[in-house]
Formats: sequence, structure tokens, C-alpha cells
Amino acid sequence: MQNYRPIYGVLPYSHAPDTSVSKAVSNINDIIAPKLLASGLDESDQTAVDQFLLSLDGTENKDKLGANAILGVSMAVCRAGAAKKGVPLYRHIADLAGNKNLILPVPAFNVINGGSHAGNKLAMQEFMILPTGAKSFTEAMKMGSETYHHLKAVIKKKYGQDACNVGDEGGFAPNILDNMEGLDLLVQAIETAGYTGKIKIGMDVAASEFCKDGKYDLDFKNKNSNPKDYLSPEALGDLYKDMVAKYPIVSIEDPFDQDDWSAYTSLTGATPIQIVGDDLLVTNPKRVQKGIDIKACNCLLLKVNQIGSITEAIQAWKMSKDVSWGVMVSHRSGETEDTFIADLVVGLCTGQIKTGAPCRSERLAKYNQILRIEEELAGSATYAGEKFRFGIYQYPSSLDKCYGEKVRYEQVKCRERERERGGGGGKRH
Repeated sequence: MQNYRPIYGVLPYSHAPDTSVSKAVSNINDIIAPKLLASGLDESDQTAVDQFLLSLDGTENKDKLGANAILGVSMAVCRAGAAKKGVPLYRHIADLAGNKNLILPVPAFNVINGGSHAGNKLAMQEFMILPTGAKSFTEAMKMGSETYHHLKAVIKKKYGQDACNVGDEGGFAPNILDNMEGLDLLVQAIETAGYTGKIKIGMDVAASEFCKDGKYDLDFKNKNSNPKDYLSPEALGDLYKDMVAKYPIVSIEDPFDQDDWSAYTSLTGATPIQIVGDDLLVTNPKRVQKGIDIKACNCLLLKVNQIGSITEAIQAWKMSKDVSWGVMVSHRSGETEDTFIADLVVGLCTGQIKTGAPCRSERLAKYNQILRIEEELAGSATYAGEKFRFGIYQYPSSLDKCYGEKVRYEQVKCRERERERGGGGGKRH
């Protein structure tokens, strides 16, 4: 590790020094950099470097040096490792993860905002569109962008120009209360764009935001909301089932409060769709293991800033992969134009990424990077499409480790392999 130059941070708000990055920058320049350079570690050995950083911090939650400083260095070393090997970042990450073939992800575009991210009355936080019927990532971007603009036209006609203002992640925020109405808007936009059946719907409910004493207030932005209208976990679960039955929903994130484990388990067992844990799991290995043990969900939302290093992110991915969970790589609400997660999702082959609407430069930066990667790979990578939940998993030999749609998918693949070997299609697996 040579030619290190100090990092110079900026204060985002001069009147609020507690929001600055100066402490993280200081920890990197004054503590981490000198010791890391003196260690003589090979920058292509990501595991050794990250372990060194964790040992240097010496706390369970990175309290001494801070996750911002540790993650920033971990990402920088990962880039340096790729440069030393002379390979793209996504290929270096794939090597670290043990992946040979590459998967291009289905983008989950957040196109309608609600919850705490928006000033409207909508309780549920994100309404997303997933172009699963596309043949390539490039086509997925085309489909998503066209639908996004048709959605804008639909919203403008129905609610006026003010409703077309965009939120932090580029989604629209029409002033509606009924979550079903938000889904109706998506269906109308998808149909107008001509992609019915090719674009599916996902949601990030962020239900912890409106959980009150074990019940759920879908009118939580109204300070005078009526407690009699609050929904029990069972009633809210029934609402989700109604949504799944009526709309082409394939994924729901954080449908209940982060500690409402039994409600998660009940919904996951009662529906074939993807149930994603973000607030529930926070990429914490202990919570992920509990989720696995009680089948609370079947997909991990992977945020590198939550876990704090690239090696730990890969370990969380492997932990999920080993039990046939899906993994969705995700941005943050407050973002920069850094494109690391674009390379990460391709290298880990998770098959799905959530990084906002096809709008705002800090969101488009990730999508543009994946477009460049697809062009560079020139057809040698597969677009996840309808199989976005399964990524590049090496399926376990014992199918009793799988459940739901995954089992059915693997049974079909087994029969296809039997036919290819000339063994007929009647054998059951």
C-alpha cells in the first residue's frame, strides 16, 4: 500500500458540526492509515485487511473508530485490490465471493414515496417497479424509465403538478392516504407504458414507523388518528395478502415492526412472494440467524454501511445464500454518487438492487455503472429477470433446506437436467 494521500473532509452544515465527517476523516488520517501502511498487508487480501481494521477498532459495534471510517477504508482497499490485479471491481468482488459467472440485477425503482420520506398522508414508504420481463439490464432501464414518466403523467392529470415533485430517492409523492390507491397508480402507469405482465411491483412498508403499542396506524401522520382504526398484526397481514392477490406484487420489505418476529413468520409462511428484512435484520449476523431459525423472512436487504466492511458484507451474503434466501443490495436514503454498490451487486450476483427512481444523479450513477458493466461484459453475463430472487445460488443438495417457490423452481430444474441427460422427466427430486 503506497502513495497514500490524506483525505480532506468537508462540513455539510457549518452550523451543525455534529453532522460533519471530520471525525471519520481524522480517524482515517491519524490512526488507520499509518497503522495500515505499516502493517505491510496486501491490498488484494480483503479479508486480512478488514480483520486488521476490526482488530484496530477492538469493539463489537465499531464504536472506537466508527463504521464510516472503517467502511470507507474497506471500500478503498477493495478498489485498490482490483487495480492491483488489473481487473474490474465487480470481478474482484466476484473472486472474493467465489463466483465465476456473473448476474446482472433486476432494478427495483422506487417511484412513489410515502411514510417518513414524504410529506403526504401515505403510510407505506416505498412503491417500486421491477422490470422482471426485460431481456437485459439495458432494456430494464428503458422499461423503468418509460413507466416512470407515464406515472408522472398519470399523477399530474389526477392530482396536479405539485404532486410531481420528487423525494430523496426520486419518487413522486402524491397526497393520498389509501395505499391501494398508490398500487392502482402503478398498475395504470405500467399498463399505459405497455408493460403489463413484464413489470412487477415491490413495496418497502417500513412498518416500524407506524407501529404503536403493537398495532399499526395507517393514518400515523395525522396527530388525531383514531386508535380504533389501528390494525392488529393479523389484520395488517390480511391486508398484505389482499394486495398480493389483487396486484402483481413480488416483494414486500419490512411489513411489520422490527421486533414483531411472529408476524413476519406468519406472513412469510402464508405467501409465496419475497419478504425482505431490513429494519428487522439490519445486516446484523445475530438477527439474521434468528430470522433464519424462525423463517421470519426469505430475503436479506444488504447495506454495506450497516455491516461496516466488505468482508462482513460478503459473509452476510454467504449466510443468506446458504439457506436459499434472496439478497437485495440497497442504497441509503441519503446518498452520494459513489457507485460501489453497482459493482457489488454484480460481483455478488444477488440478482436484485434497490437504488431509487430513474431520477436524481446520485441514484442514476449506480444504474449508469451497471449499464457500463453490461456493455463491458458484452453478453457474457445473465440478466436475472424472473429469477431475481435466486441469484447465482449453488443450490443445497438437500431440498428440505428450501421452501416455497424456491423448492418448486429447483424441482423444475432437476427435471430439465434429467431430460438433458436422457433420463426422462418422470423422476422426482
